[in-house]
Amino acid sequence: MKAVLASCLLFATFAAPMAAAQKAPEGIWQGYDGEWKHVSSQLVALAEATPAEKFAWSPAPGVRSTSEVYMHIVIANFFLLSVTGPKMPSELTEDSEKTVRSKPEVIAWLKRSLEAVEKAHRAAGPADFARKVHIADRDATVDGMYLRILVHANEHMGQLIAYARTSGVVPPWSEK
Repeated sequence: MKAVLASCLLFATFAAPMAAAQKAPEGIWQGYDGEWKHVSSQLVALAEATPAEKFAWSPAPGVRSTSEVYMHIVIANFFLLSVTGPKMPSELTEDSEKTVRSKPEVIAWLKRSLEAVEKAHRAAGPADFARKVHIADRDATVDGMYLRILVHANEHMGQLIAYARTSGVVPPWSEK
């Protein structure tokens, strides 16, 4: 028993200062809205930190370029959100992933899609989240659609971090 108590005391002595020294990123562990704020801020920060010429970078022929990955996120955000009710922007087309390539245009679309998801989610209430929707070959709930949007954004955030590091870009939050 003394050994267990000593181990706990030793852990607390060394772990407490480390935990106090590290501040959790904004939004982490704060529910959907906090997690959305976190991934949104990282996506925008990484896009802004990426030089314009790197938006055409792709890891291999036939694989999405950096701009195409960002625009894939944009299209998915608006499409998945449209399943819950809001209409997709008429000027966003299926080929936007291939045609919207400039850094300023991509970032503008990215911010617009992230803000649309945030605004719609904040406006929804319990009855909205429980509402049934149909997508592809299955039924889902509005809450499930928002979860899919969040997971999808994080999935491609990881891809974009790999793209950035491979092409010589350091994610801004890891420079500190």
